[in-house]
Amino acid sequence: MPGKIIANERGIALLVTLAVTAILIVTALEMNRRMRSTVFSAASTRDRTTLLQAAFAGANAAQAILVKDKDDSDTDSLQEDWADPDKVRAVLQEMPVKDVTLELTISDELGKIQVNSLLKFPEGRPFNTPHKLMWDRFLANFTAANESLEETEPETIINSLKDWLDTGDDEAVTGLSGAESDYYRNLDPPYACRNGPLRHISELALVKGITPELYGGSEQAPGISKYITVYGMTAASGSAFTFEGKININTADLPVLEALLPPGEEGMAEAIYEYRQEVSDEVYIHDLAKPDWYKNVPGLSEVKIDPDLITTSSDIFRIESVAELNEMKMTIIAVIKREKSSKTGKWSCRALHWQAE
Repeated sequence: MPGKIIANERGIALLVTLAVTAILIVTALEMNRRMRSTVFSAASTRDRTTLLQAAFAGANAAQAILVKDKDDSDTDSLQEDWADPDKVRAVLQEMPVKDVTLELTISDELGKIQVNSLLKFPEGRPFNTPHKLMWDRFLANFTAANESLEETEPETIINSLKDWLDTGDDEAVTGLSGAESDYYRNLDPPYACRNGPLRHISELALVKGITPELYGGSEQAPGISKYITVYGMTAASGSAFTFEGKININTADLPVLEALLPPGEEGMAEAIYEYRQEVSDEVYIHDLAKPDWYKNVPGLSEVKIDPDLITTSSDIFRIESVAELNEMKMTIIAVIKREKSSKTGKWSCRALHWQAE
């Protein structure tokens, strides 16, 4: 009998030992898991912080490039350093950013159609005639080049866009196809008409007649949002503002160049596009300082683009700085405006918009 008791006690002791060992193993594994999670979380936080700092450094480098460019010349074109990927890359290589891959793109925001220039501000009600005619051409050319958009009605879009922009005029619908707040309040979900300048390009998608495909494009072709900007506001008098709307012919993309040309001449846009970047011995051979340089393009000597629509300079640019590290990515997108200090006479950049993603 005593032997059985001793055996039972040894068995119980063994079970307790095994149970305690199992608990210790589980506890150790859980602690290990938590420590690994903490380490990974700390590493992830460290990498995100590093990426954010690197992306900001890239954006700051872009601003320095743009300030130097302004000191060198009042003309802005795709012939300059800020538009040359190799020269931008050379600047990035001089930056002390360890283990991070950094890419930087600078583009001219005023090489696009300034949507708010469709109306004359500060009045904010009448059409800006040269811009209305350009919108007619832009939408007609754009939809003609995309079979899936053949049912798009340019007149409806332009009239509705005017109603969206016109200030304090929420009763008078433009033409037979415009749209004021009554139209939008009957949608699901309902919303009101802006009755003022667009603040963000995404507002375009809210305007009657602008379909998701027309706005954002498809796998085959981009949408109109790629060629339009809400920026370009300038002071008029006192606290009033206006949108001059001049497009930089030196940086405008093909659909914008087509819209600038008179009806029937849109086919010459590609010739203008190529003329801007012609080189000989790696040196650009054409002077793009004056807005009417396009007349030197073969076949365009007698063509006239409305001078109220074009310029050869810009002070508003879009910067995209992308940093990559350990399969993580951070992107800084900023729209900046170059401004000259009235006190020092020096140029600097002010952010109009920025976001990190």
